[in-house]
Amino acid sequence: MDIEKSLVLIKPDAVERHVTGKIIDLYESNGLRVIALKMVRVNEELARVHYAEHDGKVFFDELLKYITRSPLVAMILEGQGAIEKVRKINGNTNPEMAEYGTIRKKFGVNKTENSVHASDCRESAQKEINLWFPEFEQ
Repeated sequence: MDIEKSLVLIKPDAVERHVTGKIIDLYESNGLRVIALKMVRVNEELARVHYAEHDGKVFFDELLKYITRSPLVAMILEGQGAIEKVRKINGNTNPEMAEYGTIRKKFGVNKTENSVHASDCRESAQKEINLWFPEFEQ
């Protein structure tokens, strides 16, 4: 497996409940390395670009309101097979359907407030890293 990078967002609900460190620990204990990290208050413009694929869907406005309501933590994780590994650690988007021990099962509130976002493929990872970390040289 190749060394990959993945964008991960620890979303506002998790930051508000003070579980950021616990979430980062789950990634690090599974062999992933944090290579960039910052806390940001997302503006609507960035939120619209990040969630562009959902524009026009009934839940789009709810997503924008949620992701901009309070600070989140954006980070780049690196490791062997990082994209797939992160998604497995995160679990199903819906916390009720997520496997025991995953981040979303432990910390997710509902399908929207599910604590974390991660890139779903190499192309998305590249695009999202460039969006959230334009200063990061790749």
